[in-house]
Amino acid sequence: MAVPVTDADRDRVRALHAQGKTRNDIAREIGRSPSTVSKLAHAAGLSFDRTKTAAATAAKQRDNQARRADLVGRLYGRGEAILDRVEAPRYKFTTATVNGIETKALDHVPAQEEKALATAVSSHLAAAAKLEAVDTDRGTGAVRSMIGSLAHALGVANPIEDHSVAVSSIQK
Repeated sequence: MAVPVTDADRDRVRALHAQGKTRNDIAREIGRSPSTVSKLAHAAGLSFDRTKTAAATAAKQRDNQARRADLVGRLYGRGEAILDRVEAPRYKFTTATVNGIETKALDHVPAQEEKALATAVSSHLAAAAKLEAVDTDRGTGAVRSMIGSLAHALGVANPIEDHSVAVSSIQK
């Protein structure tokens, strides 16, 4: 059950707002939700400076974009290193023998190893491509994905799938 808002809460919001505190700081200090603080501030004719929030959000987005760029570079580097290993004139690997662990070299990559290494390269490149897409996406893919997820959750059928089902049932 929600605790009723008191005049003391209203006074405290006004006082902390006058000190230049943010909405979230006030909420933490008085033990109320940010939305309650917003309602109390609005009722008192107060507003919060959103330029600090916008600047902080923009800075965080820039930092995350730089981190993604670094990860993309590292993923491409890992993929290239694995590919270099596959294409090397001698394939070196370690194996367990009766004498312990030994390093061996072959003039070719065993098929099972090549498949595993190719899968690793593919995985690294796919992850890099997905991270790059985050910064080049203009939002339409996310909107389509959100709408598709919503339609799926609501049980709305895909018109393309419905058409193929309808055609197959007509043919029977």
